[in-house]
Amino acid sequence: MTSDILQVLVKCELLVTLSKEEIKPIISFCRIEQYQPGEAIFHQGDQGNKIYIIKEGQVFLERSVDLGDRKAQLNIAILGPGRAFGSWLTLLGESHCLLSSALCTRKTEVIAIEGPVLREELRKNLPAGFKVMERLAYLLRDRLSGVYGAMEKL
Repeated sequence: MTSDILQVLVKCELLVTLSKEEIKPIISFCRIEQYQPGEAIFHQGDQGNKIYIIKEGQVFLERSVDLGDRKAQLNIAILGPGRAFGSWLTLLGESHCLLSSALCTRKTEVIAIEGPVLREELRKNLPAGFKVMERLAYLLRDRLSGVYGAMEKL
């Protein structure tokens, strides 16, 4: 199980710049969660505190928007193995409401990491923490681009 998790984490878009030695301490905080097709990992507006990494399966991120006289669902992203999502602000020591819903389109297995625990581990190794925050900036840019693309289709 530990080697399976390591293989996923070294390929994960959030952690890809870390060495195996930098990733190994994180493994003990990882939990495997399983979801069925159509099941939600979380809903928009939920209080979030986890980062998720897809081990197997597919997750669809969507956001409900209220445009006054009409409502719409924005399809933000479709994520597969190695992709990360969840409560990014917990890496900054902040809690918040999740801005989208994460729905499984097929049987899905994710690696869940408590954000505050990961934050503390990264604070122990500042060079690794910097690499993760740098990757996080790129990931957030991609998600924002997905939101803008979805808004253009409204």
